[in-house]
Amino acid sequence: MHHIKPTIVSQKGKQKQGKGFSINELKAAGVSKQQAQRAGLPVDVRRKSEHEENVAAIKAHAKKSKA
Repeated sequence: MHHIKPTIVSQKGKQKQGKGFSINELKAAGVSKQQAQRAGLPVDVRRKSEHEENVAAIKAHAKKSKA
């Protein structure tokens, strides 16, 4: 199974890998929390931000898993 990690911006302004995708990112990609967990996507309920590159990664993963 291919695991993907979200990219987040730390408080110091640096990009790093996060622990999971935020609920807002999942909503923007049209994926529910349960669907993401079934697909093997990590979900971090503590995060509130929404990054476009993470939304694109979720959409690409969902498209690949449907194919």
